[in-house]
Amino acid sequence: GGAFWVDSQQKRYVPVKGDHVIGIVTAKAGDVFRLDVGGSEPASLSYLAFEGATKRNRPNVQVGDLIYGQFVVANKDMEPEMVCIDSSGKSSGMGIIGQDGFLFKVSLGLIRKLLAPKCEIIQELSQLYPFELVIGMNGRIWVKAKTVQQTLIIVNILEACEYMTAEQRKQALAKLSGN
Repeated sequence: GGAFWVDSQQKRYVPVKGDHVIGIVTAKAGDVFRLDVGGSEPASLSYLAFEGATKRNRPNVQVGDLIYGQFVVANKDMEPEMVCIDSSGKSSGMGIIGQDGFLFKVSLGLIRKLLAPKCEIIQELSQLYPFELVIGMNGRIWVKAKTVQQTLIIVNILEACEYMTAEQRKQALAKLSGN
C-alpha cells in the first residue's frame, strides 16, 4: 500500500528552508533574479537580499553568475526564495562567487561528509595547497586554488573521496605532496 522508494543517488535537489546552496543566475526579471539550484524549479532572489543593497545601490549580478545563498522560503506549494544575508543583514560569506574557480557536482552524501565539523578530508587537502572552497547543500562545490592545475587536483581528490577509504585518501595525498 503507500510504500515508495527513494533513490539514494537522487538527481534533483529538493530545497529546504535554511539550506546554503550554490545557484546559477539564469535570468533577471525586474527586481528579481532567477537561479538554477538543481531543483525542479528555479529559485528567486531579490536584488534587495544582498548586504547593503538599496533601490539606488543594486548588486552587480549578471546572468551566468554563481551565487552562494540561503533559502528563506522552501516548501512544495511556493517557489523557493533565496537571500544572501543572515538575520542581522550581514553577508556572512554569502553573495556572488568569484569568476575564476571550478564548479562541479557531487552526491549529497559527500556534501554532508564535507560539511561535518572537523572534516578530515578538508583538513588534509588544506595541507596540500591553499584554496577557496564553497560547498552547497544542493550537491554543488566551487573550488579555486592558485593555479588551474592545483584547482583540478583538488576537484579530482574531492570527487574521488566518495569512493575512497580514509587510508586510500591519505596514500593518494601523500603521493601528491611528494612524501
